[in-house]
Amino acid sequence: MFINRLIFRSRHCAAFTPSMGVKFSNTGIYHRGMVYSTKNGKDSNSHNTRKSKKMKVPKKIKANPNILENEEERLAKAFADLARKEGFDESTAFYADDSTFDSSFDDDDEIHLDNDKKSFRSDDVLDSIDNDGRFVEGFLDFGSDSMEDNMDRRLAATKRDMERGRITIPKELDELSQNEAQFRKLGFKREINPFGDDETPRKDEFQLVTNAMICSACGSDFQCSKESRPGFLPTEKFDIQVKLAKIEELQNLKQKCEENTEWSADDEIEYLIHGEDNSNKDEKNVDINIDTAAEEMGLDLVKLSQKTIICKRCHGLQNFGKVDESLRPGWTEEPLMSQSKFRDLLKPLGEKPAVIIALVDLFDFAGSVLTELDGIAGENPVLLAANKADLLPSKMGQHRAENWVRRELEYLGVQSIANIGGAVRLVSCKTGFGISGLLSKARQLAEEMDTDVYVVGAANAGKSTLVNHILERNSKKRQPSRGKKRAGNANANKGAVTVSPLPGTTLKFIKVDLGDRRSLYDTPGLLVPGTLTQLLTPEELKIVVPRKKVEPITFRVASGKCVLVGGLARVEVIGDSKPFLFTFFVANDIKLHPTDSSKADYLTEMHSGTMLTPPLEKREDMEWEHHDVEINGIGWKEAAADITLRGLGWVAVTGAGKASVRIMVPKGIGVAVRPPLMPFDVWEVASRYTGGKAVRKITKKKYGSKRKGVGRN
Repeated sequence: MFINRLIFRSRHCAAFTPSMGVKFSNTGIYHRGMVYSTKNGKDSNSHNTRKSKKMKVPKKIKANPNILENEEERLAKAFADLARKEGFDESTAFYADDSTFDSSFDDDDEIHLDNDKKSFRSDDVLDSIDNDGRFVEGFLDFGSDSMEDNMDRRLAATKRDMERGRITIPKELDELSQNEAQFRKLGFKREINPFGDDETPRKDEFQLVTNAMICSACGSDFQCSKESRPGFLPTEKFDIQVKLAKIEELQNLKQKCEENTEWSADDEIEYLIHGEDNSNKDEKNVDINIDTAAEEMGLDLVKLSQKTIICKRCHGLQNFGKVDESLRPGWTEEPLMSQSKFRDLLKPLGEKPAVIIALVDLFDFAGSVLTELDGIAGENPVLLAANKADLLPSKMGQHRAENWVRRELEYLGVQSIANIGGAVRLVSCKTGFGISGLLSKARQLAEEMDTDVYVVGAANAGKSTLVNHILERNSKKRQPSRGKKRAGNANANKGAVTVSPLPGTTLKFIKVDLGDRRSLYDTPGLLVPGTLTQLLTPEELKIVVPRKKVEPITFRVASGKCVLVGGLARVEVIGDSKPFLFTFFVANDIKLHPTDSSKADYLTEMHSGTMLTPPLEKREDMEWEHHDVEINGIGWKEAAADITLRGLGWVAVTGAGKASVRIMVPKGIGVAVRPPLMPFDVWEVASRYTGGKAVRKITKKKYGSKRKGVGRN
């Protein structure tokens, strides 16, 4: 017709007529700068073709001299028709670079294919056009019959990948994908959220909702003016957060435009200022280019998204476990950290529909129950989660503990637990025990009430640990843990929300997106009056607040004898009482020392901070007071009562007859008598004192081997 001959090197190589500017390749056809590509970027012919026939080709190829210059348009039209006929998509055509388009191919070039390890030259051609200028069917060379073997191997590899649940990637492609710098040079950028809002398993189920001007770890507002106030950042980091806040505003404006939501006057102004084209202001068809705005501000959004900025206070707590006294609730006069401020934040919850998760510390129950819980919850359902169940001995029955919690709440006058939908759950925010059921119940109630979930409780009850455990489910879903979790690596990855033995870590609401238009809020913890933890330093709190399963120790204490609980408390039998058994449920690192009552004052004064810890140093300013109680024993097989030391733990008392007990504690610390939480475990943990340590009685396990004694130095 108009081309008398085309040269084809191979199915992967280009064929061309240099004088007319026509090229064919495995991904498209080129004509005078216009590129026609197949929809899939592959040859459109899928039918079998005959084996290519080799023939010698002249070194110079010329187009038909009968074609005139004015027939160029007709040639282009015919070529376009040919491209469409062969399955190429004209909609994806684009213009090639004229400066390189007409450069001819070297006939001596070789193409090496990895699949069949063959070399092809320009001599490997076939006659593709007959004498009338029409293409012969099968003009594309799909190679020899060996291609069937290659396809069989590829199908077999694909089947293996499906069975193993993985995708095999060539080593060269995998290495290329890891070279991020090379992709950046080509103009590619890493997406901050590559999965967007899709509902595949790759998407995070729970997301921490952050703001550039708010510390995501404690909820305080960033500021750079005063280091002794919450939310402090150095000036250079604060300036970056201000710029990021501007980017967030632009993202919100762009989202409003895409969702066609109602705008404010300020939104209109900001949108028109930062739009790329403000020629049509009424229709809001302006496009905000976030990347351009970030480049103008000198921000690398991808790099910044890989690191979370937190305030100086949270940085000290997360990395060193320390904080200045001016930034500790209860020790400072800072209005932002006052208890009245925290209560004002919680007050609106009782005036609107909400699902309340009230967290209490099962190990320090008296020091973690909020007396104002009924006022905070109002008529809303309350799910009371008794945290730190993992710290109690394994023989502790779950139902027995839940029933005990209900009785204690009733005794303390907490009535909101009886609201419709209320429940008591035993959980461990550290290990995750019971969290799934608690969260499912809360989300179910939130759906029924069309509202959100709020986690409230006393300071240091474990609210932030609960939030971190929920957020950690995302990483576990993406990277399932392999093998055993070693204790040395337990704190390798810190949580998104600051967790510390120090009471009052969270200062404002912290929001977590639960999906389905539901959110969970972590709230500031309230300080319970009379709690010992408010008097201790961060280092001492690490000793007092238990982190492992508690190992109770039982002592036989007669009249005139006492047990020193570190340098913080003393339990003494007075009067003509008969000997009783005292089982101490306190953190394992607290030193217990039985001695004569006459020596107690001397030992406390001389060895407090050394042999008796905590405290870690002698406290000259600590004032003491005593509380006398009487316990009526009900026999040697069951504890009669618990004596609670608020913020420290409790002591179970077992015996027959009547015992007069004196408890010495720092002034203002709460002491109370309650029904026993673990009444039948006294003999399981009976001990003897060797003069240097308390040693648990050796017993036999169910399968016959002996259990070693467990003691304290």
